[in-house]
Amino acid sequence: MIAAGKLPLMLCFLAFVITFLVTRTITRMIRDGRGPFRNVTAGGTHIHHAVPGIILLMIGAFTAIGGPYALGWRSFAGVTVGIGMSLVLDEFALILHLQDVYWSGEGQLSVQMVSLVAACLGLAVCGFSPFGVKDIDTIQLSLRLTASAALIGDGVFVLICILKGKYRTALFGLFLPPVGWIGAVRLARPTSVWARHRYSQKRLERAKRRTADFDRRWDPVQTFWDNLAGGKPSQPNPASSGSSPSGPTVTVSQAASGPGTPDLAGEDVRKLSGRARSPG
Repeated sequence: MIAAGKLPLMLCFLAFVITFLVTRTITRMIRDGRGPFRNVTAGGTHIHHAVPGIILLMIGAFTAIGGPYALGWRSFAGVTVGIGMSLVLDEFALILHLQDVYWSGEGQLSVQMVSLVAACLGLAVCGFSPFGVKDIDTIQLSLRLTASAALIGDGVFVLICILKGKYRTALFGLFLPPVGWIGAVRLARPTSVWARHRYSQKRLERAKRRTADFDRRWDPVQTFWDNLAGGKPSQPNPASSGSSPSGPTVTVSQAASGPGTPDLAGEDVRKLSGRARSPG
């Protein structure tokens, strides 16, 4: 039994979670070369599943805004929004980095974002509103208002955690308010928006030391969850894939030795390499 009017939201939540599980299952099968599934291409261009996700999001948004206010249409909008949102957020890291980092360590940020949004949707489905409820006495209304105020306060602390770059703390803070409160008052991560705009150099160095100690203790747990939900990375991060200031030299060497590529004269390669290494 769910509260009246919450069927579209519940369908959105279920569609979001199921789509993520199905999508990750299919992508892992494609990576391992198992099953009938293959990457979708058009004219030699790989079509990422964020593309149909955006289309479904638009369809769901237009249906919710301009469609009839009937339960069937709102349920349809909830399902399409849930599916589209799941497909887009599953490639959140790709959109953020503008690189195909899906199976790299940086790609696991998508799993964390999906977990955070799924938690928010789940809380919205299980939550309640203090308004619009009939036949309640003053005590019940006071309890509802107090609980709503506490949830709003917890939401503010969770938002601060997100601004401080503490996504895991924000996720647990949705369910355990004290976790969100503690994360909001403690130091931010040095790469977060909060630290860049509010911290002095001395405080930033302290935040770096605190972050290193925290990651050393909890990263194995986070890595285990990310690998379990999204699959273990099989590609290096673009930032650590062997690029160096002498990148043009590596490119020339690979181009000269790559399969199906015309070989360059050794003298030309040496000249290009020398220019790439020179300070000018």
